[in-house]
This record gives sequence, structure tokens and C-alpha cells, in this order.
Amino acid sequence: MAHKSDLIAEDIERYLEAHQHKSLLRFITCGSVDDGKSTLIGRLLYESKLIFEDQLAALEADSKKVGTQGGEIDLALLVDGLAAEREQGITIDVAYRFFSTERRKFIVADTPGHEQYTRNMATGASTADLAVILVDARKGVLQQTRRHSYIVSLLGIRHVVLAVNKMDAVGYGREVFEAIVAEYRDFAHRLGFEDITAIPLSALKGDNVTAPSAQTPWYYGPTLMQHLESIEIEEDLQHRPFRLPVQWVNRPDQDFRGFAGTIAAGTIRPGDTVRVLPSGRQSRVARIVTRDGDLGLAVAGQSVTLTLEDEIDISRGDVLSVADAPPGVADQFQATLVWMHEDHMLPGRPYLMKIGTRTVNASVTDLRHRVNVNTLEHAAARQLELNEIGVCNLSTDRPVAFDPYQENRETGAFIFIDKLTNDTVGAGMIHFALRRAENVHWQALDVDKRSRAAQKGQKSCVLWFTGLSGAGKSTIANLVEKRLQALGRHTYTLDGDNVRHGLNKDLGFTEADRVENIRRVAEVSKLMVDAGLIVLVSFISPFRSERRLARELMDDGEFLEVFVDTPLAEAEKRDPKGLYRKARQGQIKNFTGIDSPYEPPEHAELRIDTTAMTAEQAAEFVIGMLADAGKLAG
Repeated sequence: MAHKSDLIAEDIERYLEAHQHKSLLRFITCGSVDDGKSTLIGRLLYESKLIFEDQLAALEADSKKVGTQGGEIDLALLVDGLAAEREQGITIDVAYRFFSTERRKFIVADTPGHEQYTRNMATGASTADLAVILVDARKGVLQQTRRHSYIVSLLGIRHVVLAVNKMDAVGYGREVFEAIVAEYRDFAHRLGFEDITAIPLSALKGDNVTAPSAQTPWYYGPTLMQHLESIEIEEDLQHRPFRLPVQWVNRPDQDFRGFAGTIAAGTIRPGDTVRVLPSGRQSRVARIVTRDGDLGLAVAGQSVTLTLEDEIDISRGDVLSVADAPPGVADQFQATLVWMHEDHMLPGRPYLMKIGTRTVNASVTDLRHRVNVNTLEHAAARQLELNEIGVCNLSTDRPVAFDPYQENRETGAFIFIDKLTNDTVGAGMIHFALRRAENVHWQALDVDKRSRAAQKGQKSCVLWFTGLSGAGKSTIANLVEKRLQALGRHTYTLDGDNVRHGLNKDLGFTEADRVENIRRVAEVSKLMVDAGLIVLVSFISPFRSERRLARELMDDGEFLEVFVDTPLAEAEKRDPKGLYRKARQGQIKNFTGIDSPYEPPEHAELRIDTTAMTAEQAAEFVIGMLADAGKLAG
């Protein structure tokens, strides 16, 4: 909503031109529950006369129905749009509002205060230039104040307003205000903020929001609106090295090939030399194409299409950069990860990682520590729960171009996506590439997988037997291997119990350990397939995501999933090792089928119903599948 101006009536074109050239400030309000964030934004809109008459009428009606001010106008309702928010009197989702004054345009995000909505707050902070952190003068600095301040710092916001709200509830006491400011500054000095401006105010009464308050004669600083209008946020994106993540390769006909995207940093002109990452190829810009015609200069924030003088291979997800200052390229990183999903993060579990316009497969290889956002202390951890933050090492399945997040938010930020549900489960900030990634390279070998398998008269593959404990996986796998041996084939069996005597003897049966158990076996299976063997893997492997990881490690057609489908009641009746009985008695924790889930395959290459066939019949069934797939002939 635009600020009312006489120019609107007198000269609308001049007004629009002036409005277009105003600077834009993106800021967030955050703090603990019921600190008055929504009320403050409502007050800014209300006192700046930025509310239409019909909005005001609706606000008055809503205030009488669901307001918290005894029938008076409840300004928080201007922002708290969700029904659940109005019923509970809290902010749940991130609410964005646009408004402007004579001096500046604003986009404000009202972020939730509840700890359970930390992920929402992080989302709102990801694009902000300044944070208004509210503190209730009656309560002082709380844990959630510290939590939000840490996240604000983590996401690269360097300008903070400490808004000590509800001063009217403490008699506008100067001592209260100064004590809160001193406590906050003592905590915040470790967070790297460039400046902290403290303002005593009352969002409910309007003190020091848009006009100085007579209630605080001891305060000589700016009002909140004055500060927001005057603060200089360094706009240095245009002065940074050029970056354009390619979003789309525009090829309408054989005579035009352009690379479209939004410039993330820097400037570009026709004739400039650019480098394409991760390939490293170079060319020069021929044209900068836009809907309104070609440009002689394009800057950060503009969406453009570049054409190059040379025909080089460029795809969506590549990054065009200035030739003499390119971004880094790596497939292993250290990063900070904010976990945003109810299903916790487990090292080794595969996810999709979206960085810029590129999407790759990725996993956390090592969770270095979890951050206690209230004390900033580091704690050892093996997983991240919802809203937790940790520093981790991660690995991608191919090199990606990046900048450290502190240098460029656009090319240094990423999200994790669940492969099955497509839910966004985490968001992260890259610190740096791991040095080991630069020093470890694939060694070219003359003897390859195909020649090794051909020497053995077969085609290598993995037979991955999965099912409940007691389903008959190992029995069937053993019979299959004996049959293959009789046929003169070269095999090896990796059995769940046997592997835990050596390679995986350090792992227990927690969910995190089971994920790592399968990850290691999948990597060993890949090496054995490379050796030309037919590998039989007999593991419960209860989670689809880890079986999918194993499949994706192999080439097409090399991973054959065999679902040994035995009902829980039947497997428990067999109970050859007495494990179900112990699990029922509570002697074994995290036992699949009892207190830990089994996720059956959705698209297995072969399903064996052990209630309808014997183990010998099942083994012949598997041999037939291998023959049909051409695995038994070199």
C-alpha cells in the first residue's frame, strides 16, 4: 500500500516516477510470544495512514469479535490473518506486508514467536536487511529473544533494532529500559551485528513508533519509523563479482540460444568475458536480451537473457560468472543446517539439495555439532530434530558452483528436499568447500567393470533382498548363491548379521545407526559390482530412502530389489533367533515390525510371497529373473 501523497491528485505520473525510485528496505519483526510484533506492524500502518476505509471498518468489526483490547481497535488483527492466529492470539505463519512513506518503500515480515515455528521465522529472515527484535519490558530478554537473534545473525542480517515494547506497562521507566539494553548487548556482541539501535516504545499506545513520545523525555534517539526511513543498508551486490544462475535455456528456433536468469550479483555488459561453472568454459557476452529490447548494462536483481559469442554446453543450474573471479566448485562442503521437518535429519540419508537453480543428490556425511541457540554452546549430536540447528559436512553427487553464504546469499544458500514427498525439510548456508574434496580425484583405470564382468561370463549386479526379520531373506539368498555357483557364476553374499561382525561392528540399532549400516553396505556393494560380481545383499533395510540410495549408486539395471514378503504374524511365528519374543518383552529396542517401522518396497523388481512358495521355489524364481535380465550371459 502506498503512502498518501498530494502528487496522486496533482501529477500521477510524477508520483509514480518518484515512487519507483524510492529505495526498498526489507525487514522482519521477531521476538518471543506476545511481545507485540503484529501490534507494532499494525501501528506502523495505522499511524502512517496506510489503511483503507473498508479495511478500517473490517478491523473495527473484527476487534469487537476476536480482539484482545476490550472492544478497542486491535491493530494486531491487521497482520494475524489465519483463523488459528486470531483464536490463539499468536502469530503462526510469516505474514508479509508492503507499504511506503514519502522517503522509502518497505516489505515487512511478521514472524512467529513460538519456538515450534522457528522454521517459519528463519524463512522470513532469509531475505531481510534489518531485524526489529521486540522485547517485552515486563519480561526482559528471554530464550526466544536469544534464539531469534542467533538466527538473524546466522542468516546474514547485520542491522538490528532492539524494540523494548510495552513500556507503558512499566511506567516508562528508564532504568528498566537501560537494564534490558545492557543485557541484550552483552549477549549480542558475539553475533557480529554491525549496529544495534535500542528504542523504548509502546506499540499499543503508539509511543516512539512514528512520533516522539512525551512519556520518555529521557530518550533522545529516533522513533522507529525515523530509523527505518533513514538507515543506510549497504547495497553492494552490484559491486560484487558477476553471478547469474541459469534458470532456463531459451531456444525458440535454431538461430537463437540464450541463457535466462536473475543476476544474483555484479554487473554485465556486451563484450564481457564470462566463465561457465562447473565446466570452466569461457566465452564473451554477445547480447543482453530483455522483453523491452537489448541492454547495454545489466545489474544485480534484473532478469535477463544472455547470448554468447561461442556455442558451448550450458544447462539449467550452471552459473555464469565473471571470468577472473569465479565462484568455487566442489562436491563436499561444511555448512550450517536448519532442520525444518518433523522427521529428523540423519547423516547418510539421501536428500535432494537445491542450490540456486541446480538440484543434486546430497547427504550429510558428518554432523559436527548441534548449536544451542540459547547459549550458543556446541553439543555433540547424531541427528537434528525439528527446528534444531547444526554444523555439518555434506556431500553431493556432482560438483556445484557456490559462494560462501556470507559473501552471497543467492549462491551460498540451499534447501534439502525429501525425495519421496517433495517436502522442504531443511535450509542451509555454505561456509566453505572441504579441502579434501580438492585433493581427492578419481583415478583412471584401464580395466573397467565391463571387462571384469565379461571375464567371468556374466553381467554384474546387486540382488537386494529386503523384508522383515525371519522372512527368509538369508535362506533364499544362500540357495540362490549355491545355484549360481553351480552355474559357474562369480558371486558374493553380504548378510546383515555377518557384516555386523566386522565392517559395521561399531553400529547399534538406532535409526541413525541403521541408516549408516545400509549406507556402508551400499558402498561396498557398488565396489563389488565394479569388480564384476553378482552381489547378494540380505538386509532388513527397513527404510525406502536408504534402499533408494543404494539403487542410485548403481548404473541402470544393476540394482534388482527382491521383496521377501512375509506377514509380520508369520515372521513372528517363525522367530528363529527369538528376537520377536525379546522385543515384545522390551529387551530389544527399535526392532523392526514391533517398535520401529518397516517400509515395504513400492516398485520392487521381484516380490516373493513366502506363504505361497518354498525357499527352493523362491530361489529358482530369482534365478529365472536373472536369466531374463541377461545377467547370466557375458
